[in-house]
Amino acid sequence: MFFWGARRITRVVEAYVGEYASGKSEVAVNRALEMVAWDEPVTLVDLDLVEPCYTLRPIKKELQALGVDVIAWETGDSIGWGETGNILKAEAKWALRRPGNIVFDVGYGVDGAKSLNLVEGLAGEPSFKVIIVINISRPMTAGVDDIVALVKGLDKVDGLINNTHLGDETTPEVVQEGARVVTSAARKLGLPVIATTAVKEIAAQLGSYDAEGNLVRPLKRYMPRSFW
Repeated sequence: MFFWGARRITRVVEAYVGEYASGKSEVAVNRALEMVAWDEPVTLVDLDLVEPCYTLRPIKKELQALGVDVIAWETGDSIGWGETGNILKAEAKWALRRPGNIVFDVGYGVDGAKSLNLVEGLAGEPSFKVIIVINISRPMTAGVDDIVALVKGLDKVDGLINNTHLGDETTPEVVQEGARVVTSAARKLGLPVIATTAVKEIAAQLGSYDAEGNLVRPLKRYMPRSFW
């Protein structure tokens, strides 16, 4: 059961996965910050090990100041471009030993999702959910069949999020088309659409629900200033 937009009574452990430029890191960051308001510990884990051009490193201290415990390397801990890949920070392997709620920001695609296998005890965690963030403006997830193929290539998926956008050129119509495609894919897969996410200006125009009846959740943008 999901509790987006509402308080829940059990521990939350969620992993956000998506293809390149889906916005999964932005969604993960906003979700972790939402949990801060619950007055419980929340840990955001950087598991983006596959070509992480945008990482949590540059905004780690900012998020910690806002109340999120972040497991991520510091920007000065390594050298090289994100395309060289990343190595697992030891604390990430034992993240489930931390109290409170846990959010994993996972590398893109099927290969990126494999990093979840490195987290000790995750497979046996009863509250663990994997959520796929979809942007139909990207070629890898442009249509229903593309989304279905992506989900079927993953070991575990519990729900989808429509995060369709075109950066600063996003309009409500762009987001609504994403809602239509993502909802159609979800029906084929027998999975829920957890929410449609959009920057707050667009979310305000959409209202509480998108055209397909999915919950709309506003996002504050953090990742544009988090380039490696």
